[in-house]
Amino acid sequence: MTNGIYRKRLADMRSLMKQKKLDAIIIPPSDPHLGEYVPDHWRVIRWLTGFTGSAGNVVITRTFAGLWTDSRYFIQAEEQLEGSGFELVRLKIPHTPEHIDWLGGKARKGWKIGVDGRLISVGTMRYLESSLKPAGVKIDLRTDLVTPLWKDRPPLPSEEAFELDVKYSGQDRSEKLDRVRKVMAGMKADYQLLTASDDIMWLLNLRGNDVKFCPLVLSYAVVSREQVIFFADEDKIPGKLRASLDRDGVVLLPYDTVSSVLSHLEEGSVLLLSPSTTPASLYRAVSRKVKIIEDLSIPTRMKAVKNDTELDNLRKVMIQDGVVLTRFFHWLEKTLGQEEITELSAAAKIDGMRSELEGCTGPSFSTIAAFNAHAALPHYSPDPSTDARLEKKGIFLLDSGGQYFGGTTDTTRTVALGKADAGMRSDFTLALKGTIGLAMARFPRGTKGYQLDILARKPLWDNYMNYGHGTGHGVGSFLNVHEGPQTIGTGATGDMKTSIEPGMVTSDEPAFYRPGLYGFRTENLLVCREEKETEYGSFLGFETVTLCHIDPELIDVSLLDESELEWLNGYHSRVYESLHEHLEPELRDWLRKKTRPLA
Repeated sequence: MTNGIYRKRLADMRSLMKQKKLDAIIIPPSDPHLGEYVPDHWRVIRWLTGFTGSAGNVVITRTFAGLWTDSRYFIQAEEQLEGSGFELVRLKIPHTPEHIDWLGGKARKGWKIGVDGRLISVGTMRYLESSLKPAGVKIDLRTDLVTPLWKDRPPLPSEEAFELDVKYSGQDRSEKLDRVRKVMAGMKADYQLLTASDDIMWLLNLRGNDVKFCPLVLSYAVVSREQVIFFADEDKIPGKLRASLDRDGVVLLPYDTVSSVLSHLEEGSVLLLSPSTTPASLYRAVSRKVKIIEDLSIPTRMKAVKNDTELDNLRKVMIQDGVVLTRFFHWLEKTLGQEEITELSAAAKIDGMRSELEGCTGPSFSTIAAFNAHAALPHYSPDPSTDARLEKKGIFLLDSGGQYFGGTTDTTRTVALGKADAGMRSDFTLALKGTIGLAMARFPRGTKGYQLDILARKPLWDNYMNYGHGTGHGVGSFLNVHEGPQTIGTGATGDMKTSIEPGMVTSDEPAFYRPGLYGFRTENLLVCREEKETEYGSFLGFETVTLCHIDPELIDVSLLDESELEWLNGYHSRVYESLHEHLEPELRDWLRKKTRPLA
């Protein structure tokens, strides 16, 4: 496909804009559930511009068309947009609405700006209004110019949903509904609107196949004190599952009837919703005679704290995952130089290894396999245009994970493919000290993630070094690999007010990147647990549940203090003891060497 086709699509879009008397339109990268991963049906920006990255916003005026994206995609976007009629606009700060700020500076009084209100959150809607309405601009939230033009649009996903057995969920649907309703009663909420599909999957013990990497059914739900209205494509819910839902007071209605139900809630009732996950179109559908409480959804908070069954299952999954990672890195070391290995073939290898495991349904995100300079791009993902051949020199970073019935994994390791020089070992070890420092943390109950961030960054800060992304994100239980509300860092990926609580699973991934050369990241998953009760309060700590060796060839032991070295040797001992029984003799001997005590 030549970029001339994208120029025609842009021209067709402008023709429709003229018919609708629109001076500008905004096209977000999202779907009506505002999740991280979007089905092909909603990959509008890819269809319109040719840009295949996962993050970007498009603005089209009568004289300008631009794509705003972050540094992960600058090179890719430049190549893919060439000749398309769209210009790349480089975001200065990732995850910020700079396209709205730009539009605010260009818009003139009387302009009419369109956006599909299904694809922006309540928060974004308010930012739009506060930025543009003072200039005398009208905003149309019912703008959909794509549907008339995209003739061969992929259909919405249609695979069947299934029920997650209580041996994995640890709590049945009726118990979860009772818990949620008790909190609703305390908040004096008559209804709760759930728009994030992962919240609904957790609450109803359902899973599906609508979204790549995430076992979700695209759906909405309204929870009342007596029943749950579950809005989903009825063909996805087989008869046996429908009967099971019905027994627990879950009423199935067509997916596209949610707006109608919201518009008919009784006068004076109270509706709880989350402004960050609720589309503007649904918010506008609620009657003005209904009182709205805005807060994080109750399931969002509840599902972040895993129960004992979920945590026990995760520990078992980590053994499976650790065995696969051991087999992969052994294969890499033995095969490199004997046959060609590229970033893409390495990613396919680890994904294929996981797919053979019992209980694994696929990767939990697009595998990051990065050689040398590519490893300095934190969210790099190889494609045919960037695929690099691995050589016996430099470093290789692998960030990968799996979706298992028993849990979701996410592990990053960086290994030396040749002899590491002193600078590499120093850079790697300073970042590793951050991983260890966070893993060893002890802190009073009520501590927020941003308060722990210094423990991960101090070794780098002491050397006038830093990394630009967050330190830790929440992880779901056979759900989304990036799951709030907890976060460690100062980024916008979680709720800064949320405390780290026992049972939460959070990533621990300090890093360091030298652009154009290499990048280092060691990522484990941590489970928050109770440590000790003293006269000064209740203290918490972390259990590292990831089981994968850390390459000793990259560690400068002289930079580790006694407690860090003790942690590292203890961790490696646990990795070996947990995995060796599942390995054949050659692999067992290899892992023993990789996990040998360092002095």
